[in-house]
Amino acid sequence: MAQTTDALKIIEKINRTDPQLQEMIAEASINAHVAQLIYEARIKAGLTQQRLADLIGTKKSAIARLEDADYEGYSLSMLQKIARALNQKLEIFLILIR
Repeated sequence: MAQTTDALKIIEKINRTDPQLQEMIAEASINAHVAQLIYEARIKAGLTQQRLADLIGTKKSAIARLEDADYEGYSLSMLQKIARALNQKLEIFLILIR
């Protein structure tokens, strides 16, 4: 079989055979998704990071961290505060993986 030089195919092959890498990718994906949800909801509400921070009693830098795809320190209480401030409802689902 010929070797591929397609980077995506190489990464896919490595990912399929490395459970630890699969877990890291899944966690990074969740973090990025949560950050994007917060950012989009804040923008849709017409709020700056500073205004959202004021509404929930934190600093602008905390909101910036929460909107960073690399952030890993989300807490339910902070997500609930953000949801309330943005007139949103926080829902969390656990999905069985087979």
